Amino acid sequence: MKYVFIENPIAGNKQKQALFKKVQSSFRMIDDEMIIEETHYKGHAKETAEKYAKKYGKDCVLVSCGGDGTVHEVANGAAHTDAAVMILPFGTGNDFAKKIYGTKKIDSFNVVKAFGLHTGKIKYTVKPIDLIDYNGEKCINVMSYGLDTKVETLGRKMAAKMKFLGQQAYNLAIVPCIMQSLKYQINIDLDCIDESGKPYKIVETPKDYTLFAVCNASYYGGGFCPAPDSKLDDGLLDYAMVDAVNVAEALSLIPKYNEGTAHLHSDKVNIGYITGGRIWSIDGSPLLGNCDGENFDYSEVNFKIEKKALNLCFIDD
Repeated sequence: MKYVFIENPIAGNKQKQALFKKVQSSFRMIDDEMIIEETHYKGHAKETAEKYAKKYGKDCVLVSCGGDGTVHEVANGAAHTDAAVMILPFGTGNDFAKKIYGTKKIDSFNVVKAFGLHTGKIKYTVKPIDLIDYNGEKCINVMSYGLDTKVETLGRKMAAKMKFLGQQAYNLAIVPCIMQSLKYQINIDLDCIDESGKPYKIVETPKDYTLFAVCNASYYGGGFCPAPDSKLDDGLLDYAMVDAVNVAEALSLIPKYNEGTAHLHSDKVNIGYITGGRIWSIDGSPLLGNCDGENFDYSEVNFKIEKKALNLCFIDD
């Protein structure tokens, strides 16, 4: 088996880099081949994943070594191929890793140890998971608009400039973001599924809102939880829509949104299941959105669930 480590050299810290060196040493004791590819520009991880997935197929594991941005690119490169993806959370937010490893307190060493990468006794289970397709691109975690996107954007910038903040950067970013107007407008046309499996539509043009998240997984923005019960292989997307709120309401909801319980405390927070839909700006101008921690500014997004589109490595029980 060939293990292609796609490494973001600026992600993580010295401790995580030392851990990566230990993994390198373990591969000298086994027959499996370790290939190391550093990324140097936006889109490089996707190109690298695509190249090796096409070349080696099922005989290849693409190991994402970075944060959510690296995971996003590797998933895009590996989607609809026979190659498997393994995620080593060496970034700051590591939000998708929180879902698949079942904890908000991500420890890179524990993940490396659980996969056996530090000893060369590698073990894992590969399972297919769903992805979100949006305008032809793939989203593995969460696509969002509104306040959460602004917080995510500012928090990421703060974390990059002040690495000592870690995930606290996202919490600190909340303050300046909620000091502005929290009422945004968007057009939505959603293909929904009720709890009995019956399809129905939600169409609002325009919709007054504060945030809107379309979720394949559960966490984003450094640990906020819009979809606590999401499943990666159920053929459905979860959504969370927060109607327009004022500052006081926002301050009350933020801790609960972090815990994944906001929908239990306010009738302005609506959750449900969708299979796809369309989102567009009210005047045709670019609409700031965020996917897996990366910004985009499409004026219109058409999205849908793509079932079992990616082979993902899970830690054995």
